[in-house]
Amino acid sequence: MISPARVAALTALSDVNARRHDLPAAIARVRPGLKDERDRALATDLVTGALRWQQELDYLIEHFAKRPLAKLDFEVLQILRLGAYQLIHLDRIPASAAVNDAVAQTRRAKKTSAAGLVNAVLRAIAASKGKGALPLPDKTDELAYLEVALSHPRWLAERWLRRLGFADTEARETFNNTASPLTIRVNRLKTEPQALVDALAKLGVDVVPARYAPDAFVVTSGNPLRTPLAHSGMFFLQDEASQLVSLLGAVKPGMRVLDTCASPGGKTTAMAASAGDRAEIVAADVRAARVQLLRDTVRTSGAHSIRIVQADLEAGLPFGAIFDLVFVDAPCSGLGTIRRDPDIRWRRTESDLPGLAGAQNQMIRNAARVVAPGGTLVYSTCSSEPEENEAVVTAFVAGDPSFGPIDLHAELRGGRSPHLAPLEPVLDPAGFLRTLPERHGLEAFFGAVLRRVK
Repeated sequence: MISPARVAALTALSDVNARRHDLPAAIARVRPGLKDERDRALATDLVTGALRWQQELDYLIEHFAKRPLAKLDFEVLQILRLGAYQLIHLDRIPASAAVNDAVAQTRRAKKTSAAGLVNAVLRAIAASKGKGALPLPDKTDELAYLEVALSHPRWLAERWLRRLGFADTEARETFNNTASPLTIRVNRLKTEPQALVDALAKLGVDVVPARYAPDAFVVTSGNPLRTPLAHSGMFFLQDEASQLVSLLGAVKPGMRVLDTCASPGGKTTAMAASAGDRAEIVAADVRAARVQLLRDTVRTSGAHSIRIVQADLEAGLPFGAIFDLVFVDAPCSGLGTIRRDPDIRWRRTESDLPGLAGAQNQMIRNAARVVAPGGTLVYSTCSSEPEENEAVVTAFVAGDPSFGPIDLHAELRGGRSPHLAPLEPVLDPAGFLRTLPERHGLEAFFGAVLRRVK
């Protein structure tokens, strides 16, 4: 009998690779059918891991099948990917069990004629563990190693190799191939850090302070989402890099703030907490489902200073120039978060970047129109690519001389912004926030602060 986790994993992986759903949606779709939490964990691991290592797995499948992937049936290819991932990367699953399950799944999918091929390919992979077949980090073909052995799309590996050099590209890709830790943010509107740490410890959950963000904790054992505190609003799941971006706003009591692309609400509620719930914050997003998610987060946080509206930043905002701070956490390629969402590396192409940058340029211009004289505009993305980051900021400033970028190094040296001190290690030479996986051990986020002259 095929385990329920493997059946669910095949459904989810097929949905992602057929472009029916992204990874989070595909996993959410199959989880309700798995009653055992261990099955849910295994299914998630199988799908995430198979996507993370897909280029490596495909290379091995093609090598041992002795035929191009295009000649393989779509569903059979997904079965082979899941089986190969278990054989190469999951030592706790016996090879015989992985092979037998894959053959059984092939027959269950009414692909009986392919059962012999699946059996032969997976047994060959199990015997070799991929050794001797994969490209090595040889200086004669570094790109092949980065693309295949470290499983990244060639166009992206080539970009990073050109921009970062081999050592940093290898380190970045290695980072992207590790599992993301569970990171939470303390909600200071409901508790204090030590009180939360103590409360979680009593429930069998251990956490340690994160490296940079002051309210971030990394879970080292247990799962806070399975405790009575999960929906209390005392903490939220939020990556550390995202928490650092929230600090750029420097929200103080009495400020008028607009968060233009606010859902799911992590940055919005963090800014409300930093002002002690005494700022005037308007949080906006474009789609009704996103607005509802934002509303749920704000309600759980206990914040009373946040008003929620539905608005389309790209089309224009229904406000005058009244805000002391406008935050644009722009929709982007997501290429900075492929450790957490490995399917992004296969869904995105280099040709996507100009269109995304065009939309981002329009968004930052529209956001600038509602910044009050002397006010601040924050632009951020979770992208690693310059077209979506500094290029957008440079083009905007060139077109609107009433705004100028703030060098956050100079702000810190001048003692004007002590709240920025946690950001100092992650500032680049130009004074922008730039988290680098290979240097900081964080997802690749970007943030720039611009001020409108009075």
